[in-house]
Amino acid sequence: MHTLQQILKQKENDDIWSVPPTNTVFEAIQVMANKRAGALLVMDGAKLEGIISERDYAREVILKGRSSKKTLVGEIMSSNVITVAPTDSVQNALEVMTRHHIRHLPIVDDTTVVGVVSIGDLVKDVISVQQTTIEQLESYIRT
Repeated sequence: MHTLQQILKQKENDDIWSVPPTNTVFEAIQVMANKRAGALLVMDGAKLEGIISERDYAREVILKGRSSKKTLVGEIMSSNVITVAPTDSVQNALEVMTRHHIRHLPIVDDTTVVGVVSIGDLVKDVISVQQTTIEQLESYIRT
């Protein structure tokens, strides 16, 4: 099983997309659309303040009839951010995401954000590892 550090190295795009808490939700949604991302970190400089997702937008803006051009990211972001370390395993990250019902997981080394993984990134890795195991077993059976 791989570590999250290994997953980050394999990702095609390992940019950390973020917005400050003072941006409007509309601006954050624009960034999500441009980056084709389902969530953004909310950063005050280098400090992780929270995370904002499409779910937050749907639940806290649309369903409550708020204006995305007047509501600030800091007003609706999830501020109790669940994080993991780069040395954590994919299995551990999947367990954390399942337990907390989240789809995006920031990876933090000490206090520095080093990346973000999505549930899709982790599932892709699990499938790859399983495929390799299947191929090895098939090769073993043939010999």
